[in-house]
Amino acid sequence: MREFKRTDRVADQLQKELAVLIQREVKDPRLGMITVSGATVSRDLGYADIYVTLLGEQAPERIKENLQVLKRASGFLRSQIAKRIKLRHVPELRFHYDESVVRGQQLSSLIDEAVSSDRARQGGDEDDAEQGGESR
Repeated sequence: MREFKRTDRVADQLQKELAVLIQREVKDPRLGMITVSGATVSRDLGYADIYVTLLGEQAPERIKENLQVLKRASGFLRSQIAKRIKLRHVPELRFHYDESVVRGQQLSSLIDEAVSSDRARQGGDEDDAEQGGESR
């Protein structure tokens, strides 16, 4: 059984707290519906990489704008985290767009296309076999 490292526990707690803080406390109208999908913390707890996904429009300029808003709010978010989590030093927050959801949707649609084309091909083969059997 693997024991959890301190950095993993801190990352999980940061993810939970940031999800609540971004939804309730950040009052920027440019900020869309953001979900905190993951967090990793450096070994020395100096930096935290926060991965976010954006619901709705996935335009690159919209993503960039939301990341800029979060970057500007990082000082406020760090101060709020310091009040909520007992840490000697709150890590510096670095926000990144998590493309795994978009990639997952693309892969899922490719799989669906492949399955439907296989079914169409198998259906066509069966029709050909039936027609060939009836003509004899």
